[in-house]
Amino acid sequence: MIIGIISDTHDNVPYIKKAIQRLKEEHVKLVLHAGDYIAPFTAKPYAELDVSLIGVFGNNCAETELLQRVYAEVGCDLRGYFTEVKADGLKIALFHGHRKQDLDRAYGGGYDVIVRGHTHKSSIGLENGVLVINPGEVCGYLYGTNSIAFLDTEKRTAWISELS
Repeated sequence: MIIGIISDTHDNVPYIKKAIQRLKEEHVKLVLHAGDYIAPFTAKPYAELDVSLIGVFGNNCAETELLQRVYAEVGCDLRGYFTEVKADGLKIALFHGHRKQDLDRAYGGGYDVIVRGHTHKSSIGLENGVLVINPGEVCGYLYGTNSIAFLDTEKRTAWISELS
């Protein structure tokens, strides 16, 4: 199973649309969003996804109740600031990364995979046997690189994909 991973979209609708297109091209079976959508108007493009999106809030998501409602209208499941996702036998921690309690919970929770955002810097690595994935920023505002990530649950490998 291939899972698409995105984060830090920050209202950049043109790149949100590019990310969705790339996710569809890779035939992902699930999308995880590690937070920082910002405004509710950014929900509309996600209606184009033909798979589930599970997401969490980030530090720049002020209108959380409204975001949750508007994203639910297009089929997205925003689950607060931290959630556990079980996919293809893997236990995945999904959070943004700006709250210490979420970091502690993820790194101490016996997860197979940790998905986080917040830094806007893409990275993939093993930490104490746990695959840690940060897809970077879809928006491209901080580092000028628009990226997403993919997780192959069968091979337990991940890769970064830049959007152009």
